Amino acid sequence: MFRDRGVEIKTPSEIETMRAAGLVVGETLALLRASTRAGMTTGELDGIAAEHIRAAGAKPSFLGYGHPPFPATICVSVNDEIVHGIPGGRVIAEGDIVSIDCGAIVDGWHGDAAVTVAVGQVPDEALELMRVTEESMWRGIAAATLGGHVGDISHAVQDYVRSQGDFGIVEDYTGHGIGSAMHQPPNVPNVGRPGRGPKLVEGLALAVEPMVTLGDKETDLAEDEWTVVTSDGSRAAHFEHTFTLTVNGPWVLTALDGGEARLTELGAPYGGR
Repeated sequence: MFRDRGVEIKTPSEIETMRAAGLVVGETLALLRASTRAGMTTGELDGIAAEHIRAAGAKPSFLGYGHPPFPATICVSVNDEIVHGIPGGRVIAEGDIVSIDCGAIVDGWHGDAAVTVAVGQVPDEALELMRVTEESMWRGIAAATLGGHVGDISHAVQDYVRSQGDFGIVEDYTGHGIGSAMHQPPNVPNVGRPGRGPKLVEGLALAVEPMVTLGDKETDLAEDEWTVVTSDGSRAAHFEHTFTLTVNGPWVLTALDGGEARLTELGAPYGGR
């Protein structure tokens, strides 16, 4: 690897290792999505994730991260919690929407992704929020091309969300570069103008993660110094994938199929292998 103006550029072999980490993340999230149900605690989800990541020979990215050190393997954020919720004794209820963020390390290289899960019968507006948020993530990834710019991704996310209704797009927290560290330059905002920001080149890996609300974009930080909530108490959804660009197109390192199905549906090239 080398750094170009602070941006880490990976070798093909390093990207392959990130794919290994991404598969651990993708498999863990698939397990958690299937396991999430009313009556269980967010801490139980964390235990399932910890066991699966360790069994895969990987390490959790989040445990011990930051200041104060994050105390769990995954982030679990419920309803008005946007991101960075700390798993514990909270009981998941029928009608909740639960965002699960997961990171894993293989041989020093990270993968990072998130999903939002509907628990039982969820209001239609919350389901629509989830759909719009996930689709905006895919639109952002599909907009990435070699020689393009980070702003192309940001604009595609923003443009799709705005086209679907009056949703709040969180601006205080963004996607990010990823590689030998979980968070590194450049930031990947969920609003922006095309043609702006760092150039998209081979060897760059980015985490795209729209956070969208049913209210406005304002956020507050909870007393635990980690959990981010909507200021107006509205529900939020969060989806995330880690991807890189090849000469053939985007390769989504945390998607089990590399992103082939969704990118193909969108008419975008697919760069996986």
